[in-house]
Amino acid sequence: MFKKILIANRGEIACRVIKSARKMGIKTVAVYSDADAEALHVKMADEAVHIGPPPANQSYIVIDKILDAIKQTGAEAVHPGYGFLSERAEFAEALSKLGVAFIGPPVGAIEAMGDKITSKKLAAEAGVSTVPGYMGLIDDAEHAVKIASEIGYPVMIKASAGGGGKGMRIAWNDEEAREGFERSKSEAASSFGDDRIFIEKFVTQPRHIEIQVLGDTHGNCIYLNERECSIQRRNQKVIEEAPSPFLDAETRKAMGEQAVALAKAVDYCSAGTVEFIVDGERNFYFLEMNTRLQVEHPVTELITGVDLVEQMIRVAAGEPLSITQSEVGINGWAIESRLYAEDPYRNFLPSIGRLTRYRPPEEVAADAIAVRNDTGVFEGGEISMYYDPMIAKLCTWAPDRASAIEAMRNALDGFEVEGIGHNLPFLSAVMDHPRFISGEITTAFIAEEYPEGFGGAALPLDTMKRLAALAVRLHVMTEERATQISGAMANHRRALGRDWVVRLDNTEFKVSVDQNPGESDVLFEDGTSFQVASDWLPGQILARGEIDGEALIAKVQSMPGYMRMRHRGADLKVRVYSPRHAELAALMHEKLPPDTSKMLLCPMPGLVVSINVKEGDEVFDGQSLCTVEAMKMENVLRAERKAVVTKIIAKAGDSLAVDEIIMEFE
Repeated sequence: MFKKILIANRGEIACRVIKSARKMGIKTVAVYSDADAEALHVKMADEAVHIGPPPANQSYIVIDKILDAIKQTGAEAVHPGYGFLSERAEFAEALSKLGVAFIGPPVGAIEAMGDKITSKKLAAEAGVSTVPGYMGLIDDAEHAVKIASEIGYPVMIKASAGGGGKGMRIAWNDEEAREGFERSKSEAASSFGDDRIFIEKFVTQPRHIEIQVLGDTHGNCIYLNERECSIQRRNQKVIEEAPSPFLDAETRKAMGEQAVALAKAVDYCSAGTVEFIVDGERNFYFLEMNTRLQVEHPVTELITGVDLVEQMIRVAAGEPLSITQSEVGINGWAIESRLYAEDPYRNFLPSIGRLTRYRPPEEVAADAIAVRNDTGVFEGGEISMYYDPMIAKLCTWAPDRASAIEAMRNALDGFEVEGIGHNLPFLSAVMDHPRFISGEITTAFIAEEYPEGFGGAALPLDTMKRLAALAVRLHVMTEERATQISGAMANHRRALGRDWVVRLDNTEFKVSVDQNPGESDVLFEDGTSFQVASDWLPGQILARGEIDGEALIAKVQSMPGYMRMRHRGADLKVRVYSPRHAELAALMHEKLPPDTSKMLLCPMPGLVVSINVKEGDEVFDGQSLCTVEAMKMENVLRAERKAVVTKIIAKAGDSLAVDEIIMEFE
């Protein structure tokens, strides 16, 4: 077995590999850029080597810098994680020449499966069902339009060397095919150094289901069931689960056997994933094979008990697999929620900054429930613009799907993140969505259920009442503390009223409160009553309460004139008034936000790639105005209506902050 391995990656996956290596008694080496000097993976590793400036193309994906780090530290093997160099055949070749083991598949498998055009041809030859498409190289945008028309819209335009949703577009007509080709080609070149593009039929009502495979160098190969990855946004997975709520045993077996057949066709060893698109009739079609560890591997580990990172290391060391196909089972249900530094209230645009608060729920490993959080950040750390926006992968396990969802709801409720925009509210909203709960999901779930973007969840009336009851309890607790002036006699303290008006955004409740030791009895005007207990203290963000003995967790913050309360995807302004104050508040005018309708504001921190109009141009609804790159994704900003460009303030190459003005209109 290896004595020391180097992890050629960063963030949560580097931390994940270090954990398994540490369990196996193997020393680890981290590499880091200037931006990651204080990163968690650097602190966790036994050694760390600096490899350059923040941009990945000057540090993490420069092969020579990784090789130098290996020579400096004497590492015997390299785990590439995912992304970066994980599917670069030339990297694996360079390690081989150096006499260093690559903790991944052989070069031939990477070359065959890493190229999506070649992989589809090989899949067809191996008897794997494939999606109709054009496997040749595409010359230009007009050629792309011609091919798309022949296949029949809608089509998927994809980077041959792509992954993680980069360099991928769906086109429904010629114009979208033309623009999608250009954008995919540009993203592919910047993200992978390979701008080849291919086009395939886009399957409607699709589900994204993938099979985990594991092979060794002794000819053994097995599949470890499937993962459902249909909850996606812009082809980027958001929530995954294992097993799939859609597959039956027969389809699972057929998909697994085809995945293994493909792996064996390229002499695959190590962990890998064969991705399929599955229609409503359980017909499945090969999409691609990822010749690396997958982001969502924890859910497979939770239902099988197999440590995939450990298996990858053992296979790279020449050991045979210790489990057979007949020993692979499905134990319970696991769900993974990807926590991203993306603001759901601004169309999920990237957010950067310092994590002023980062307190994940406690990890648990019990018979009835498990909570796992794979992360690479810490409170006080910085989320930069240079890398993927993922902060953490929160996973829950339980004996059945309903219990796993409930465990995830509670874990998300207790996850504290402040200082940046993040998608926790959206993840919570999905967990409560009837369609997700039913399992009737497709890859279009987010687009169909949130067509105008995410503006917060609408909570049921009963939940609103429970939040109101908790809010009045917290308010009374705060007011009671305020009356306890140091040295004042109890009979001289200000008396609190019994009647209150609680306003959650535009929903108002009139309540009466009876205070008892450690709890409040809250009676609503319609006769509803709750017994509310909480040990919350003013200043705490997480307010844990019991409403009639049932746990309720909300995040609360004292704001000027109101309390901000967040729960299950809702972000509420809560005001607790005395009856007289409520009467007076009703007479106050709401302050209107400033008019920015004649400006194009940068919606996220990013780099201006191009300005597509000039001063004096008349623009129309939907017309491309400029392109801004943030966290490896290009975002096209479009006109919302017909207007004339009067002033252009930004230029290509500018780094802009959120809401910085790009151009003005009349």
